[in-house]
Amino acid sequence: MVNRCTRGFACIIPLLLAACSSQPVAPRKDASTQTLPQTDSTAEQDFGFGPRRNNRAEYLPGTQGQTFPRLPELEPQVAFWRNVYAHWGRSQVALHDDRHMGVVYEVLNLPGEVSGGFTPSQKALVQERFDYWKFRLRNLESKLASKAPLDASDMQLARRIGEHADVRSAVQGAAERLRYQRGLRERFKRGLEISGRYDRHFRQIFRNAGLPEELAFLPHVESSFQANARSSAGAVGIWQFTAGAARTFMNGQDSVSARLDPIASAHGAARYLSHAYSKLGSWPLAVTSYNHGIGGMQKAKNSYGHNFERIVKDYDHPLFGFASRNYYAEFLAAAEIAKDPERFFPEGVSYENPQDRVPSPFTEVRSASASGYPPTTHHAAIKPASPSHGHRGAAFKPHTVAIAKHSHSPAPASHHAVHTAKAKSSTVRSSSGKSVDRLRLARLR
Repeated sequence: MVNRCTRGFACIIPLLLAACSSQPVAPRKDASTQTLPQTDSTAEQDFGFGPRRNNRAEYLPGTQGQTFPRLPELEPQVAFWRNVYAHWGRSQVALHDDRHMGVVYEVLNLPGEVSGGFTPSQKALVQERFDYWKFRLRNLESKLASKAPLDASDMQLARRIGEHADVRSAVQGAAERLRYQRGLRERFKRGLEISGRYDRHFRQIFRNAGLPEELAFLPHVESSFQANARSSAGAVGIWQFTAGAARTFMNGQDSVSARLDPIASAHGAARYLSHAYSKLGSWPLAVTSYNHGIGGMQKAKNSYGHNFERIVKDYDHPLFGFASRNYYAEFLAAAEIAKDPERFFPEGVSYENPQDRVPSPFTEVRSASASGYPPTTHHAAIKPASPSHGHRGAAFKPHTVAIAKHSHSPAPASHHAVHTAKAKSSTVRSSSGKSVDRLRLARLR
């Protein structure tokens, strides 16, 4: 019996020693806390943190050689402005990243009656959600920088950003890039209706000037075809000419009445765009110059040539801000909607009857080569860039001017610009004496 027990005990001892010598088990992590995966590409794909990559065919079949090319890297911007113009109404406000335009954190539905401005309760709601997302983004940036563990909500936010950009680089400064954008569906639809008066004439003007007819869609971005539109910089009319630009491109007719004339100013726009294209050599550059100026776009071209995607992404100039980076994408979105209104407005669009005969003070539209235009260093601007009901910053403070109950942000004009703007930020003091950021206007119409 003793021998049998001794043999049994001898068999158990090696098993106990083996168990004691194994590696200790790590303490179980809380299920709601995770750490950011390593930077290797496999880990990023496993956690959904790698930027989403779409091949050219998936985005834009057959876009090579188009007059107004749909560039793959601009598609998030074009899609954003499609939503602004055709999906989000004025009762909705999108909070988004102003560089990675596909990153939309939230779309708010404003409570109560909706008009051109915000009611106090609507203003408070937008400010509350703006502050919330700014806090979330700063918190995420801090955790990533310190390699602190991320909870489930952090991971969800990181994945959302990672669908459109590299998380580790995009999170840096994301709180400062936070911006809100009000929907413009009703305004754009009304612009389509008004465009019925002028579309035929505008197209004829651009044809006669040897320019693409699609340029007739540009007022959707400029003024939503509001003939009485006025900006704080003195730009007026559907095509938003200032007196200085009118002297150059409207045969010296710089009076307010001439600039308010849709046909006369359309001739001026044709002259400007013809000149811009002759100087810049591509339509993405020429169209953007309607906002940023020929001289400004020439500087961008000197840095990156005709690589417009690189210009939008990497060109660094204090005047090349949100408005300029997005202008061509806005134009593409507006043209897409205007060409296929039934798709975006299935309820129908009641176009106004075209004007039968529209007199014009212009007897001809001369080509750029024969017009004797001044050098591109001449300073004449049609209007400064202004945000499409969009804002940046931390304290809510709309800036209102007279343009059909919509707002504008004044900015300096330059470089033969049809628009030129430099977004400025300032601070205000709260009642407690603490400094807070003031919400910056980006593009507001």
